[in-house]
Amino acid sequence: MGIMQPQWSTRIGWTDLPKHVRVGIEQVLGATIEESIGQQGGFSPGTAERVRTTSGRRAFVKAVSPALNESSPAIYRKEAVIAAALPHTIPAASLIGTYDDGNWVALVLTDVAGHHPHLPWCPDELAQVLDALQGVAVTPVPQALEQLPRLEQEMSEDFAGWARLRADAPEGCDPWILENLECLERLANSGLKALGGDSLVHNDVRADNILITGEERAILVDWPWACIGAGWVDALSVLVNVRVFDATADVDSVLQSHPVFADATDSSVDGFLSGLGAYFIDAARLPAPPGLPTLRVFQQQQGEAVIAWLRQRLARHSG
Repeated sequence: MGIMQPQWSTRIGWTDLPKHVRVGIEQVLGATIEESIGQQGGFSPGTAERVRTTSGRRAFVKAVSPALNESSPAIYRKEAVIAAALPHTIPAASLIGTYDDGNWVALVLTDVAGHHPHLPWCPDELAQVLDALQGVAVTPVPQALEQLPRLEQEMSEDFAGWARLRADAPEGCDPWILENLECLERLANSGLKALGGDSLVHNDVRADNILITGEERAILVDWPWACIGAGWVDALSVLVNVRVFDATADVDSVLQSHPVFADATDSSVDGFLSGLGAYFIDAARLPAPPGLPTLRVFQQQQGEAVIAWLRQRLARHSG
């Protein structure tokens, strides 16, 4: 049985923003906002609004302050820099402008008329997303983004999660994990090395960060974690998301058939899954960050889905 839709963080609404922040956002758009529709999904406690101005202009606005979550403003600032530099050929919302008073940070982006992929995933939408990610993987990284972190460095701490589990196993930890820690650590170490590459990597692709448009195109939103690395990583993250919502989905046949995975070997896939499992299982036991009360439960669900898939793959390799 698949896992149900996660409980997303509760967001504040447009009218909860201080008046000076709303005025600042309207100045970015050049007109008064007369309609705002709150959007659910994700783990930020800030606003996420589709807005329309008196001139008929539409946009997507998200705003946050340190009082809601201490680290979110810095993440928004990072995303603003990346969004401004993304090539037009990348399937992403364009940055219209930002508001930043040193406390509140707001990003104003083009509004994408679309919906999140249906859950459990359906084959048509999965194919559209993988096709879009293949396009991203072959797009040259623009000069303005060449200083992005390398994926291998960015993930090194996360992929080391099995060592932290060895030192301090959480209560109720899956016995299979504890019995196979040595193998899992070895896999995660090799998986880390496999992350090297020259492609732009979104590095946080899940259903809630994807919009499917009326033209059956997939648009990727929320880019603060972008890196440079292997071109198949985002696509593999999508297959993990498929398994989170349907534990029986045959994602291995997609791995073997879609060209975005042409450079992903069996060992690099197993290594990536082990490293991702290390991150999710290790992180899930930490206290919830302020304003993000549901994050740890979803990390645990993702960790369990990753490990279940990896176990199947390892059993098949050794069978």
